[in-house]
Amino acid sequence: MFKKILVVEDYDSINVGIVTALSEKYSAEIYNTKYCDDAWLKIQNAHLNSSPFDLIITDLSFEQDYREQKLEGGIDLIEVIKANYPDTKIIVYSIENRYIEINTLIEKLKIDAYISKGRNSINELHHAIEHIQSTPNCYLSPDIEDITTTSTALILSDEDLEIISLLSKGYTQQEISAVFKSKSKTISSTSSIEKRIGKLKLSFEAKNTIHLVSIAKDLGLI
Repeated sequence: MFKKILVVEDYDSINVGIVTALSEKYSAEIYNTKYCDDAWLKIQNAHLNSSPFDLIITDLSFEQDYREQKLEGGIDLIEVIKANYPDTKIIVYSIENRYIEINTLIEKLKIDAYISKGRNSINELHHAIEHIQSTPNCYLSPDIEDITTTSTALILSDEDLEIISLLSKGYTQQEISAVFKSKSKTISSTSSIEKRIGKLKLSFEAKNTIHLVSIAKDLGLI
């Protein structure tokens, strides 16, 4: 059972709601903060005092206010935690549902659970906490699991996803080619990019690149 939990969430109502729900069910010490920089300081101090947090529950998006922050969001916080304390359990509790972001968190940052904020999210959070104490596999709430297991997502390569992402930002085929060449991608010529976009439009049954980007956004791929 987790002994010390930190909740990182900038909205008071959600922050307090999570803390209250956890306090009613678990006997752990529960702390909370609205800023990623504060969270990182608490985590460091806890380790220095030989009383580390067992579990971090964090949102991804944090609204900026008068306080300047070095860690601007949940991904920045997770990266620094994993770089320094890789065994720390982390649950993402967020409304974000973009496939690229979720896949990065699961595959590269090795988070332990991803809960989508919604009507049943507190119950899902309890399920996640129970799950990650006994199972190494990442726990996903049902709607997030649908996104990560969709056949469309599975057949897309990292290059495909990056092409769609760059198209959504207004990049031309020539500009995408330049970006890929700077990264020494195997697919980097303008003609190769054009062919790949053509295949993507066929796969998604998109009429044009704008339609392709729109479909990808609807599916949560970007």
